[in-house]
Amino acid sequence: MTKIFCDIADEKLIRKFAKKKLVKGFTTNPSLMRKAGAKNYKQYALKLVKLSKNKPISFEVFADDYISMKKQAKEIKNWGKNVYVKIPVVNSKNIFMGNLIKELNSKNIKLNITAVYNSKQVEKIIKVLNKKTKTIISIFAGRAGDCGKDPIPEIKRSVKLAKNYKNIEILWASVREPYNYLQSKQVGCQIITVPPTIIEKIEKFGKSYTSLTLETVKGFLVDSKKSKFKLFN
Repeated sequence: MTKIFCDIADEKLIRKFAKKKLVKGFTTNPSLMRKAGAKNYKQYALKLVKLSKNKPISFEVFADDYISMKKQAKEIKNWGKNVYVKIPVVNSKNIFMGNLIKELNSKNIKLNITAVYNSKQVEKIIKVLNKKTKTIISIFAGRAGDCGKDPIPEIKRSVKLAKNYKNIEILWASVREPYNYLQSKQVGCQIITVPPTIIEKIEKFGKSYTSLTLETVKGFLVDSKKSKFKLFN
């Protein structure tokens, strides 16, 4: 079973989607927090924790050096029992954050390792993890696809690498279309994180080709009438 998380930091939308049984958790990142209008990172995050109704929610460190990232991670983990601390697999200088991940993992801090793209990175991450502390590894399938790379083989290998670790979940990130949800199930991902608009489309799964054809044709007809198109006087 692949769990659906909602990838959002907007207060109103988290309040709305926290009520949905389909949504099992939330993911955020500094970009989403900024887009949502957060001014004080901690104060805003605490509001989201409250709105999430005890469903898992991830908040990312935004420092770029080991010491500052570690300090932020220890602070973020205190925001709630349902909170996962997001740590990028590397910093902006392309330094692998393995030592930090290992240290936080050994202290039983739930982590979401983010900005991962291939199974080699996943293998390096797994080597520094224990088999007890809950950890999510987020693979950015959509962004890889945007660059012409097929993410499926990398995700399949990653799922296989993590299969003996009951505490590790592979997450399909950067969703581009509803069908990605079915793909994530097929390759064995435990989680997929999805923007709100695509979750609403997933909720409509099951329509027949006939109904889709009729909806499409009726849509064209409505727009044609609204535009008052004419070919003949």
